[in-house]
Amino acid sequence: MLNSNISLQDFLNCAGTELGPSKWQIIDQARIDRFADATNDHQFIHVDPQKAAATPFGSTIAHGFLTLSLLSHLLGEIMPIPEGTVMGINYGSDKVRFLQPVTVNSRIRALARIESVEEKQRGQYLQKTAVSIEIENQARPAMVAQILSLYVIRRPK
Repeated sequence: MLNSNISLQDFLNCAGTELGPSKWQIIDQARIDRFADATNDHQFIHVDPQKAAATPFGSTIAHGFLTLSLLSHLLGEIMPIPEGTVMGINYGSDKVRFLQPVTVNSRIRALARIESVEEKQRGQYLQKTAVSIEIENQARPAMVAQILSLYVIRRPK
């Protein structure tokens, strides 16, 4: 069972709520290499520092999907969870854009805005959240996305 921290009524009325920032996460080469191993994506721009140094980026860069995959953790730090939540699950994305590469040893964090909450069926609520992943000391975000989360909530009797 997940931790609860807002009432169901507050959850239903949270559209427009700004969240974050999350804590900074460092994207070091070891993390990039582990993601490459997990996904079998060993393109040199991610895993070969010597070859990557000769590219316009000047170093290796994180996989875009590595950045995307960190949303579960980053949003978990800042997302309010409604009372009675049995589980929250990733329901998908309406839009994901990778705007700037995350170079090795950069730090990233999430900012978010809850766009909507709607009851899909009794006890199941779909939340749409606009997310921006910032790169420390960079004006342009690494990624923007609209993320969908489905909460299964045990309603009060």
